Amino acid sequence: MTGSRVAGKTALITGAAGGLGQAMARMLVREGARVALSDLDLNGARALAEAINAEHPDMAFAYEHDVTREDDWVRVVGAAVEDMGGLSILVNNAGIGGQLLWAEQDTLENWRKVQAVNLESVMLGCKHAMAPLRASGAGSIVNISSIAGLAAAPGMGAYNATKAAVWLYTKTVALEAAKAGWNVRANSVHPVFIKTPILDPFIAMAGGDEANAHEKLARGIPLKRIGEPDDVAYCVLYLASDESKFVTGAEFKIDGGLTAQ
Repeated sequence: MTGSRVAGKTALITGAAGGLGQAMARMLVREGARVALSDLDLNGARALAEAINAEHPDMAFAYEHDVTREDDWVRVVGAAVEDMGGLSILVNNAGIGGQLLWAEQDTLENWRKVQAVNLESVMLGCKHAMAPLRASGAGSIVNISSIAGLAAAPGMGAYNATKAAVWLYTKTVALEAAKAGWNVRANSVHPVFIKTPILDPFIAMAGGDEANAHEKLARGIPLKRIGEPDDVAYCVLYLASDESKFVTGAEFKIDGGLTAQ
C-alpha cells in the first residue's frame, strides 16, 4: 500500500545504501516520491533500487557517488535530474563517525576525512542541487546532522565539529533561499543513537555485544531506548512534504528527550 504525502516529488538521498538512507528511501517511495540513491557502495545502492523497483516499478535509481568530490556531485545531480525529470528534494545523509579520539590524540588525517564526508559534502550538495530545486517550484533540503552537533562528548571532537557546522550552515542556506525569493526550504535533523552501523565502534567497545552496547547507550536517554531508522525517516518525510511548507531554518531533534534534560 502506498500513500501520497510526497506524490510526484523527486528526491536525491546520499549514503542511501544502508542505515538511515535506506529507511528514508523506502519511506519516501511508499509515499509517492521517486528516489535517486547515491552511495560510494554502488552495489548496495543498486540492490536497494532493485528491491524498491520490484514493489514500485521505475521509482528508484542508483548512482556511485563519492560525496567529497565536486565532479561527482555535478555528475550525480545531472543524472538524477535527467532520470527523474527534475529534483525537488535533497537529503544530505552521507556521513561517518570517524575515530573516537580525544583532542590530544586526534590526527589531522582523521579530522580532515570526517570534515570532508560530513560537512564539505553538505556544502557541495546544497551548491549543485540548488538550481534544480529552484526549478521544481517547491524544493526541500534536509541535512542530517546529529545531537552530537548540539551537545558535545569526549572523544568525538571531529564528529561534533562537523555536525555543529551542518546545523548552522543549514540555517544560512535557508535564509539565503528565502532572501532570494526562491521556494526552497532547508532544515536539519538531529538524531541521537539510532540502530545503524554508525554505532559499530560502541559495539566494539562492548566486546561485540550489541544488546549490551545498546543498553548502555540508552541509559542517558529519558525514553530509555535508542532509536530506529524509521524514527528519523518519518521526520525526513515531513520535511520533504508540503506539510512543512512554512518550515525553514529549523532543527529537529530525534533524541528521546536527551536534550530536554
